[in-house]
Amino acid sequence: MTDTSRGSLRIAADIGGTFTDVALIRADTTIATRKVASTPDDYARGVAEGILELIEVEGLAPSDIGEVMHACTVATNAILEGKGAKTALITTEGFRDVLEMRRIRVPRLYDPLYEKPPALSPRKWRFEVIERTDFQGEVLTELDEASVMAAIEAIRASGCEAVAVCLLHSYANPAHERRIGELLAEHLPDLYVSLSVDVLPELREYERTSTTVINSFVGPPVKTYLDSLRDRLAAAGLPPQFQMMHSAGGIVDSRTVVAKPAQIVECGPAAGVIGARAVMLQAGFDDAIAFDMGGTTAKASLIEGGKLLKADDYEVGGGISLSSKLAQGGGYALKLPVIDISEVGAGGGSIVWRDRAGALKVGPMSAGAAPGPACYGAGGTEPTVTDANMVLGYLNQSALAGGAVPVDPEKSREAIERVVAGPMGISLEEAAHGVHELVSTVMMRAVKSVTTFRGRDPRDFAMIAFGGNGGIHSVSLARSLGVSTVIVPPGAGVLSALGLLFADIETQASSALLRPLDSVEPAALAQGFGALDAQVAGELGRSTHEVELIHEVDMRYRGQAFELTLPFPAASTFDAAAAAAMRAEFDAAHERAYGYRLEATGVEIVNLRATARVPKGAEALPEYRARQAAPETTREVYFGPLWGRVPARILDRPALLGAPLQGPAIIEEYEGTTIVPPDCTAVLDARGNIIVTLPVASPAKQFKSKEAAE
Repeated sequence: MTDTSRGSLRIAADIGGTFTDVALIRADTTIATRKVASTPDDYARGVAEGILELIEVEGLAPSDIGEVMHACTVATNAILEGKGAKTALITTEGFRDVLEMRRIRVPRLYDPLYEKPPALSPRKWRFEVIERTDFQGEVLTELDEASVMAAIEAIRASGCEAVAVCLLHSYANPAHERRIGELLAEHLPDLYVSLSVDVLPELREYERTSTTVINSFVGPPVKTYLDSLRDRLAAAGLPPQFQMMHSAGGIVDSRTVVAKPAQIVECGPAAGVIGARAVMLQAGFDDAIAFDMGGTTAKASLIEGGKLLKADDYEVGGGISLSSKLAQGGGYALKLPVIDISEVGAGGGSIVWRDRAGALKVGPMSAGAAPGPACYGAGGTEPTVTDANMVLGYLNQSALAGGAVPVDPEKSREAIERVVAGPMGISLEEAAHGVHELVSTVMMRAVKSVTTFRGRDPRDFAMIAFGGNGGIHSVSLARSLGVSTVIVPPGAGVLSALGLLFADIETQASSALLRPLDSVEPAALAQGFGALDAQVAGELGRSTHEVELIHEVDMRYRGQAFELTLPFPAASTFDAAAAAAMRAEFDAAHERAYGYRLEATGVEIVNLRATARVPKGAEALPEYRARQAAPETTREVYFGPLWGRVPARILDRPALLGAPLQGPAIIEEYEGTTIVPPDCTAVLDARGNIIVTLPVASPAKQFKSKEAAE
């Protein structure tokens, strides 16, 4: 319920590994932003402090804020750091080791010493109960409640904080699983409990078990965090109830997140892609790669034909979080709808190191917000990507974030010299540039997993660069991929927070329905979608008539192990002609994704999906309003062995108004920095976006051409 006594302004906060970003749209629709250091001891403190700082700077009162939007990394960090709840698993007799067996995929094919990450629920905390239903829901063995009570007593003795329940065919008949839930609520009321029929009522025991375990593993830390944030917001006079982004790109009431926290594992990156899509469409581009580089990770997502690409077969952890079937097997399966985002551990705070063979490495370890890069002078001694950029001259040599973060370039030079330049016998500049280029190589994995691995050529796309370090590394990355246009939007360093302000209220649900496409009963479709419609509308606190309902189905060729998700027409009018049209659409989609179609093989429906959406009516980002440009300066900057160290113009975004600017140049702003190498040009478009154009030919080819001309 809306508090009519409050103001109408909306504010958003997104937590990163290094900084927490806050964005506000003023009454005149212009943007106000703030960056504060993240507070890993209690992320809620950094969020509340950042919001209050921005409100104070803007001359506002907490009562002027009517709505708070939020995205965080609490769930992701719990998985990556192994700091979730002690989680037990209750499953059908004989299926205790599903989490260990996984799928037959090895992400490092030629690494005989590869070890998969440990299960989030160790074997000693996994318990079997006697029961069995078949895939059609017929009971073969009644639930033995004595075996359930034995498991409950063992869980009580183990000291576990959460329980995941996943029976073999509960998606077809949830009765046994529901009964176990009742017994857990009665005998272990203080434990966090997830039932697979609530989290993921679909086929495939491994993905369903893994997703349910993830939900319980992150449940307690997410609940603790959300409770803390509500308390801090209330104490500051801000709205205690807030909206949260989920991984599929919609926003929901934070209170609903507690029941299914697995849905927010990728909420921060999703918000950035929402913002990137708005930027892309306003800039006149239909196809773009969203590239988000912060202090800890780098993310990439594909926006094709103006549409977000989504997936429900995702992996988190294992060095790279992605949904590509060509590179899975090293993380934890999370089979919930997500925007198709690939993420690697490479950011401004990523630590630079050398392995035992002396090879240079970057990440995934990060200096984070504390102690931070060496140049911050806050106790960090290990060199980071930010320190390398400081040595190259890419960053302001006295302070970052508009003067909010003082820096000491000499500490960066000392760290790079000690770890890289000295031991490798190369100059300080060569060492720093090598780090800069190596990061591009690492990040290329993320981009290729959403382009090349999908049958897309990255050269056909522009690149939207955002995050605190996006503008620094985007041109180098784009050059490696053959991308010719890079777009850096206003407020790029806080675009994920801005994206929160323009996402629709939205939630999804799914259910299993295994039927041949050509003989599925319309009544079964209508019944299945009807139940899902009521569920998703209810989760938004609305009736089915108050929301936009979107129906989809998962389809596959008979005998295949994985599906494609396609839009579905109205179930009430589904007939033979509609089935034939769906078949043709599926064949085309399969050929687009995998390069072939099997027209002689039958097609079957596997799952039904329903989405309830309440559009926010905010497709466009606020209009850019240029201010007076700051005085221009120059600085010596190293752009690699081709150009060496040359004087570069140092200016801010408004100074780009007018004719295209020829590099070398560096655009410095409060939210971030944008690099324009000597062979590139930059111009400001009508929406305030920096458009960097790269040469078609590579610098090496251009250099040879100059030599030939001479």
